Amino acid sequence: MTDPKRGRVYETQTEMEIEKGQPRTLWGVIKEVFNWYPSHYPAEERKLLFKLDLSILIFACLCFFTKYLDQSNISNAYTSGMKEDLGLYGNELNYFNVMYFTAYVIAQIPMLLLISRPTLARYMLPTLEIAWGILTFAQSRVTSARQLYALRFFVGLFEAPVFAGTHFILGSWYRKQELFKRAGTWFICNSLGTMVSGYLQAAAYTNLSGVADGIFTIPVALAGYIIFPGIPESPKPIFLTNDDITLAKERMAEEKVRPPSKLTLDVFKRSLSRWHIYIFVFCYICMIISYYPVSYMNLWLKAENFSVPQINKLPTALNAINILSSWLGTTLATIYPSWVIYSIAMAACVFSSICMTVWNIPTALK
Repeated sequence: MTDPKRGRVYETQTEMEIEKGQPRTLWGVIKEVFNWYPSHYPAEERKLLFKLDLSILIFACLCFFTKYLDQSNISNAYTSGMKEDLGLYGNELNYFNVMYFTAYVIAQIPMLLLISRPTLARYMLPTLEIAWGILTFAQSRVTSARQLYALRFFVGLFEAPVFAGTHFILGSWYRKQELFKRAGTWFICNSLGTMVSGYLQAAAYTNLSGVADGIFTIPVALAGYIIFPGIPESPKPIFLTNDDITLAKERMAEEKVRPPSKLTLDVFKRSLSRWHIYIFVFCYICMIISYYPVSYMNLWLKAENFSVPQINKLPTALNAINILSSWLGTTLATIYPSWVIYSIAMAACVFSSICMTVWNIPTALK
């Protein structure tokens, strides 16, 4: 249909309503959720979007999947025999995580600044993934806690820029309305990686050799050198034409996304003087704190004398819920105000945090 005031053609009534902020029908919302390539886009723009989804989105999803596959394997291995094999009867598991996140925090900003450089953006994530894939292989051969402390530190170092760096890359190619759906699809891969890690560890307990995580990681990294385009200002990959790059830059200019510039003291001053960084960082810290105990669910199951396969498989139900809620929440944020979606999610976090704090609640609720 055509907007008589703008003369713009829309595929559905919902598309026009979204842009105008008008009420939407339930059927229109459902259709919009799966409408990734709006018909009012020119053919060349839809084609560009499809190319980006086949390259950036697929690599980003696989990269994020392997990151959480490798990140979560330590807890699964701990409850599947590593504790007894290495004689870990103190706070070693906590220290493994401390080493990982210490390096994660140290490397976060420096590596993000490197990813923002056009000449590095295309190759940095695949290179880092190869590095942490090799370290994941090495983790399967450790004979002491000290060796694992060192390996976890370097795994955290190389994985540090993946989360925020992927956000940066996605935001360098996609428009706002396109970004929510792609980011939601990408984000569910963290829960999917954690979920698969549990199943792999359950299988490795009886069948595999403990190197399956690394086997997943290396091929994804090698594929990234071919299919991952970095940012529009990076060296052009073979599957994008000069017209594609020009269109991509024009799209970002329309979204008021400026190309990378020199990092100066003034840039840091302007960044640190904005209120967003303080409010959003505080809110994100609170959210992570409320969610962090979930990562220790397998320890509770071990203390309750569940079998090793059950210890690794039962927590995956939470990951399945995360997959559905993450995808649905981010996708609906293109239709409804994002603060509404965020408020609903935070209400669920508050309720679960209260339950975990009280603790003396029915086992099923835990």
